[in-house]
Amino acid sequence: MKSSRLIRSLVLALFIFPTLAVAQELKPIELPAPQTDGGKPLMQALKDRHTSREFAPDQLSSQILSNLLWAAFGVNRADAGKRTAPSAMNWQEIAIYVATADGLFIYDAHGNKLDPIVNKDVRAATGTQDFVKEAPVNLVYVADLAKTSRASAEDTALYTGADTGLIAQNVYLFCASEGLATVVRGSVNRPALAKILRLRPDQKITLAQTVGYARK
Repeated sequence: MKSSRLIRSLVLALFIFPTLAVAQELKPIELPAPQTDGGKPLMQALKDRHTSREFAPDQLSSQILSNLLWAAFGVNRADAGKRTAPSAMNWQEIAIYVATADGLFIYDAHGNKLDPIVNKDVRAATGTQDFVKEAPVNLVYVADLAKTSRASAEDTALYTGADTGLIAQNVYLFCASEGLATVVRGSVNRPALAKILRLRPDQKITLAQTVGYARK
């Protein structure tokens, strides 16, 4: 009887301890407060906005990453929970997944932090182009269709596409202001990437966007 209990305890430990180890490895990353002053004037940023497909491997600092994500879809009116990009019906249905050399995260705009998803480098899976493996940051935009359930399929496709585009343009303007390179991409193996992102059936990848320093 004692030996049976011991065996059951050992088997249970084999399942529990790896889970605990993973949980300890995957910790949220608190981002520094975004710097919301400075930068180029809007008209200059619009003039400088462009697409780049050649990236240096240099990593972005945590401050630049915080500023980037806030510009993309951060909270700019904390009292109302409103964001830097509009969304249809104020659904706020677009989530931003962040793939870096350190792992895969999801941006928590209200908590200003990165919640971990996968503790490994999955940048190569975020697109079909070679440069996605080199660039320090790849953003993946995911629409939560559970938040759009009252709309028709046609309207949902229209609104989620438009809402993603607004966020992507914010990223373009931030990069133009900060001298960073970026390209928004539709070439993504969506079924494979959805598994890596651990998406539900009612979550859909809309676009991806690569950000980094331009290769000189």
